[in-house]
Amino acid sequence: MPPGRYGTIVRSMTRAEVSPPAPGAVTRPAKPRVVGVDATRGVALLGMMAVHSLWAFDAQGNVTWTYALAAGRSAATFAVLAGIGIAFMTGRRQVPAADRGHVAASLATRALVVGAIGLALGFTDPELASVILTFYAVLFLLAIPVVFLSTRAVLVTGVSVALVVPVLSQLVRPGLPEPFGDNPSLGLLLEHPLRLGLELSLTGLYPALPWMAYICVGVVIGRLRLTDTRVAAGLLAAGVTVALAAAAVSGILLGALGGQDRIYAAAEADGMSTAQVTDLLVWGPDGTTPTSTWWWLASDAPHSTTPVDLAQTGGSAVALLGGMLLLARVAGALLVPLAAAGGMTLTLYTAHVLFVNSPFDVLGATAGYVAQVVAVLAIAVVWRARVGRGPLEALTSNLARRAGRAVRPRRPVVLPHHP
Repeated sequence: MPPGRYGTIVRSMTRAEVSPPAPGAVTRPAKPRVVGVDATRGVALLGMMAVHSLWAFDAQGNVTWTYALAAGRSAATFAVLAGIGIAFMTGRRQVPAADRGHVAASLATRALVVGAIGLALGFTDPELASVILTFYAVLFLLAIPVVFLSTRAVLVTGVSVALVVPVLSQLVRPGLPEPFGDNPSLGLLLEHPLRLGLELSLTGLYPALPWMAYICVGVVIGRLRLTDTRVAAGLLAAGVTVALAAAAVSGILLGALGGQDRIYAAAEADGMSTAQVTDLLVWGPDGTTPTSTWWWLASDAPHSTTPVDLAQTGGSAVALLGGMLLLARVAGALLVPLAAAGGMTLTLYTAHVLFVNSPFDVLGATAGYVAQVVAVLAIAVVWRARVGRGPLEALTSNLARRAGRAVRPRRPVVLPHHP
């Protein structure tokens, strides 16, 4: 790396656009990048890698601290950050009517590219890594009407989704087909498009409809002045408060109010064993809870997608972001490796999924994870310094930008008037 390049990266990554573009200006990703946002995304990437690579339980059968910390929260953080990225892409403000066509085309193209990458990874083993990209593609599509709303309307939508959609899901899922359980693939899309669509939106591990709560939270946050220390501190405080409150509500509902006993009783009547119920309450289900009783909605186990789970994991994501934004202000240089990785998570996540499904993943759990972390951070720093944007990120952004330009309405040219 050339002398002084490291410092240049730090300075460029800590500056950010703090004002929305003028009306009619071309909307594009905010440059330079916000180091705290990228560092948060880097932490989420390492968290998802930990869930895939490290043991979820120890020799005594207890939950490991890495699983307890990362399971559910890492994916939720990615979703919140996806909403922030969408806010950056749309100029950090409500998209005006004149720009809706090209913004919709840009987001739809981004969804198609991310979805295509996810489908290409469909051959991989979901027991080793559950591919989230295809679900994210649906989130990008669902986000199109959201960016046309005011910030207050986006916030109301997010809260409404978190409270209402899990209830509706609990109501309708008994009549829906079971999810495939495999990673979404092109074959499943061609053979069972409707069933796969239901899995991506409602019955799968990362169901897009209730997960729109994360996207809405991210869009609202992305429209804030994230370079303001007070905003960062407010995010940290609000995130911690919401996460702790959600965990407390879940504990009261399941404990003091007897929800857990009712869950065990209903599950037994439904043919489930006590061990199966315990696993779901401790380790979490695969994106949705059983429908044997409404008390399941009080669970905040990882990937249960209940109102309290969405609030607890969403609050954790917001708190992490606030903390990283504050840390970036006092020790930005320390966050450069994480921020570099966070700036190319699509590429690095794809490489991680391919690696854990390859014959090259021969090390033990801890050694293998440490090796991946070192490789990811080193590659990211060198790539950021030498090339810039990650290859898959560049592909996605370029195609999305071209699609947006293709449908942008031509603005009339006003010629000067000469008498």
